[in-house]
Amino acid sequence: FGYQVRDPQRYGVVTFDDQGHATSLEEKPPDPKSRYAVTGLYFYDNQVVDMATQLKPSARGELEITDINRLYLEQGMLRVRIFGRGIAWLDTGTHESLLQAAHFIQVLQERQGLMVSCPEEIAFKMGYIQAPDVRRMAQEMTGNSYGQYLLSLVSGDAR
Repeated sequence: FGYQVRDPQRYGVVTFDDQGHATSLEEKPPDPKSRYAVTGLYFYDNQVVDMATQLKPSARGELEITDINRLYLEQGMLRVRIFGRGIAWLDTGTHESLLQAAHFIQVLQERQGLMVSCPEEIAFKMGYIQAPDVRRMAQEMTGNSYGQYLLSLVSGDAR
């Protein structure tokens, strides 16, 4: 996934052709070719296992996810979806950006009265778990606002 950012030199950057196909990947370029950061959220097919065996450790002595993505790009198999307006991707790679993300989520949750990315709520709303399951999970957390929120889901207080 890609996301337009103000300061792309801080991230891995993806560029696109006129048809929206990824054409290059750069890791923290000093002079970025685009403003689209690579978010770090990936979905791969089964070929990724074989591709990973081809990788060599980087100068840091690590296998790099960007190298996997480059292999997909070279083979014409890389697909990048852009997160558009209305979607917030929050970088948490620095202390400052982690604090900013926490404040953003706090404002959203307090204003809406809804949790952001509550796995139990998602599972309940999608029918994967039932109200008794939510109550059981919430019982372990009744002393905090998260547990109270879960209980409100099954009592009908949350929307």
